[in-house]
Amino acid sequence: MVICRMFWKLQEEKGEILEGKVDWKGRAARKGVHGGFRSSLLVLGLFGFDSFATTSLAVSLVTYFIGVMHFDIARASNEVTNFMGTSYILSVFLSYIADTVMGRYKIALMSAIIEFLGLVLLTVQAHLPSLKPPGCILFSPTCEKIVGGNAVLMYTALYLIAVGMAGVKAGVPSHGADQFDENDPEEVLSMSSFFNWILLSACVGAAFSVTFVVWIQDKSGFDWGYGVCTIGILLGVIVFVAGVPRYRIHVIGGASPLTEIIQVYVASIRNRKLQVPTNPEELYEISQDKESAVDVEFMPHRDMYRFLDKAAIRTTTQDEDPNGWKLCTVTQVEKAKTILAMIPIFGSAIIMSTCLAQLQTFSIQQGVTMDRHIGSFKIPSASLIIIPLLFLLIIVPIYDRLIVPILRKFTGHSTGITHLQRVGVGLVLSCISMTVAAVVEVQRKKAAERNGMIDAIPELQQIPMSAFWLSFQFFIFGIADMFTFVGLLEFFHSEAPKELKSVATSFLWLSMGLGYFVSSILVDLVNLATKGNTKSGGWLNGNNLNRNHLNLFYLLLAVLSFFNLLNYLFWARSYRYRTQKSVGL
Repeated sequence: MVICRMFWKLQEEKGEILEGKVDWKGRAARKGVHGGFRSSLLVLGLFGFDSFATTSLAVSLVTYFIGVMHFDIARASNEVTNFMGTSYILSVFLSYIADTVMGRYKIALMSAIIEFLGLVLLTVQAHLPSLKPPGCILFSPTCEKIVGGNAVLMYTALYLIAVGMAGVKAGVPSHGADQFDENDPEEVLSMSSFFNWILLSACVGAAFSVTFVVWIQDKSGFDWGYGVCTIGILLGVIVFVAGVPRYRIHVIGGASPLTEIIQVYVASIRNRKLQVPTNPEELYEISQDKESAVDVEFMPHRDMYRFLDKAAIRTTTQDEDPNGWKLCTVTQVEKAKTILAMIPIFGSAIIMSTCLAQLQTFSIQQGVTMDRHIGSFKIPSASLIIIPLLFLLIIVPIYDRLIVPILRKFTGHSTGITHLQRVGVGLVLSCISMTVAAVVEVQRKKAAERNGMIDAIPELQQIPMSAFWLSFQFFIFGIADMFTFVGLLEFFHSEAPKELKSVATSFLWLSMGLGYFVSSILVDLVNLATKGNTKSGGWLNGNNLNRNHLNLFYLLLAVLSFFNLLNYLFWARSYRYRTQKSVGL
């Protein structure tokens, strides 16, 4: 033990000091001692266990709400999308807290503990009959839905989990990226791989969740399944805490980054009558030659959103210490430009998240009606999502270790192709996935008609059509998710000001959250618009999927995805990537 302490002390003395990063005791972090890929793996551990704990919720809550809480299909679907959407949207608020108040690793740890408490409550409710509605024949008019104190308990558990999920997503990606030095070319490459491994860790956790956990739920009940999820997130906390002594922790300090961005808009409005100089060097910037231990980020001028440049026009009446609400630096203006330019890119991801919501809700219900046998073994419908996960588990390492290095040789880009090109590929595949889903649904309904099973009860009689036909839409969308998920995450992180890394990466989660809410709204609007044109009272109304028109809904999403792609291409083509340099100040 004494020898180990002497070794680490020697390493700490030799390691290169990293500006702007400290260890958990507040001492300067040192390269070779703190951070690096090994430390990031422990951060990924929490993300993987979080995925393990929550993925089964995403795919099984619809069944839980229908079979245990006695909701109809549309309400069950909306409850799930509302729960997931709230979680993603909360990540923005918690990201800001992480960047400005608590720190990224603290918010991740605290949120994981909150998620654990929510899962405990959900497990208890799923186990005790007194906390659930009494059993009945499914969809019978006499079925009682959950009400009163039991409903309060259910929503309390769900939204504690939502808060926990939000905080983990807010803190983990940016804290993991903090383990790398953006000024070191080798560590930049490792950081790029880290974002691919975020998706891989999520897929590993999800794969175990939709097989092992779903199998337990299918055989032993929801209480056992949720209990395993509770143990999973607890293990994630333990793994994450194990790495605390070796983490590089981002230093919080200085003026509020959000305030500085707001100042740019206020100052540009105040200076709206001023003429922007043709030479950007005439705009105001503080000296870059001062010496200090503080690492300061300087951003060069970019020729976009020129109206914001007016915030950096210095007049002869301003003193040496200008008012930040009247005059801002070029760096401040460029930070505001970056956040503003990210908004259309973030908005373009919303429709794709709406499509993702269908794969976790309606596609699972499709699987319930179909033949899920492999020989004598019957796959739980919630486990069908393992198909895209298995493909991702194979493709992500191949893409990261084989395809990216090959592309890098041709493009000279550290990530093979640019972040926005990667997102664009994902959006194209998303559109194709919804088209394929519509075709498969048409075939499923024809199979039901041929076999006289339009009114078949899914739990008792399945259509003689293999559920593996759904693998086409799952597979294509899984690949789309690989491109878009990682592309957006790395884009937001790499382009954001260093004070707002967590907030910027939370744009991904916000787009997913809004996508889930758009899904709920779209389902209701489609039912309302088609109420008088269908026997079922709407394309997606009622509990009989065989009488609904899910194929038309999928086709609608494909059309929306196509127009969303055109919108994305417009904004992506006009985006100007930023460059930066850090100097002592």
